[in-house]
Parts: sequence; structure tokens; C-alpha cells
Amino acid sequence: MSGGTIVLLVVLGIVLILVIWFVAIYNGLVRLKNQVKNAWSQIDVQLKRRHDLIPNLVETVKGYASHEKETLERVVQARSRAMGAKGIDERIQAEGELGQALGRLMLLVESYPDLKANQNFLALQEELTSTENKISFARQFYNDSVMTYNNKIQMFPSNVVAGMFNFKEATFFKVENEAEREAPQVKF
Repeated sequence: MSGGTIVLLVVLGIVLILVIWFVAIYNGLVRLKNQVKNAWSQIDVQLKRRHDLIPNLVETVKGYASHEKETLERVVQARSRAMGAKGIDERIQAEGELGQALGRLMLLVESYPDLKANQNFLALQEELTSTENKISFARQFYNDSVMTYNNKIQMFPSNVVAGMFNFKEATFFKVENEAEREAPQVKF
């Protein structure tokens, strides 16, 4: 082998290694981006379940607390805004408002001992509690996925590939309203 052939083979080897490295980084970014989308879809499934439970819950409470119309209307309006929200940021804000309205509804229920003993209401409340727990776990998984993805697109050398292919940062699901951070006060 001549010296020129050896140099050509070394150059080809280096180019091949760089292509493999580039493809591996790109595929890793795509995998992480898809994981973020999947995590959001899991939140979306639980939010849909929550939205489906709310009308039954409101109807059950309505029979006992008909004069609490304003609170019930807020829940219904918040649900409508949440269901109509477009984009992740708008959905996050609308779901936060819905969570607050549901919290006020649950506090209202404490004033109605007959309602608290109603089997229909208890079943709905248990379903809603279970759904809220699932939403919480899905949010945590989503935020973990977003953190991993955002780290990957910001760190060298993958940030070079991410910049070339216009990978954008994902938005964290966070509490927007300070009142949501506080635990509701339940008094007996």
C-alpha cells in the first residue's frame, strides 16, 4: 500500500466515524423529542378523563347545592376553557384554572353532609382523586422527559446537531398560579 492509499483510508475512516456519530446524536434527539410528545399524550389522556368526570360531579352536587350556582358555573366554564385550549402553554394555564375551580367545589362540598354521604358522589370523588393522582404522575414523567430533552439540545456537542435541525426547547408543565401551590384548607 502506498502512503496516499493509507491517508485516504484514514480520512474515509474518520469521515465514517463522524457520520455515525452525527446520525447517533440526531436519532437520540428525535427519540427524546418523541418521548416528550408521548409524555404529553399521557397527560392529555388523563385530562380527558378528568373532563369527562366533571359534568357528572357537577350534576350530583347541583342536586344538593343548587344555590351555589356561581361555584358550579365556574367549574363548568373552567372545564370548557381547558377543553378548548390550544398549545401546551395555554393548556397548562387552563388546566391550572380548572384545578382551582375543582378545589373550590370540593371545599363547598364540606358544607353538605348529605352530599358527602351520597354513594354516587363518593364514587365520583374517588374517580376524580384517582385521576388527579394519575395526572400528577403523568406531569412528573412529562417534566422529566422535557428536562432530558432540553439538556440534550443545550449541551455540546448535541447542541450543534440540534441547532442544524431546528430542535426547539420543550415547555415544562409548571404551576402558574401561586394559589395552586397552597394546599386547600379543609375544616370539619
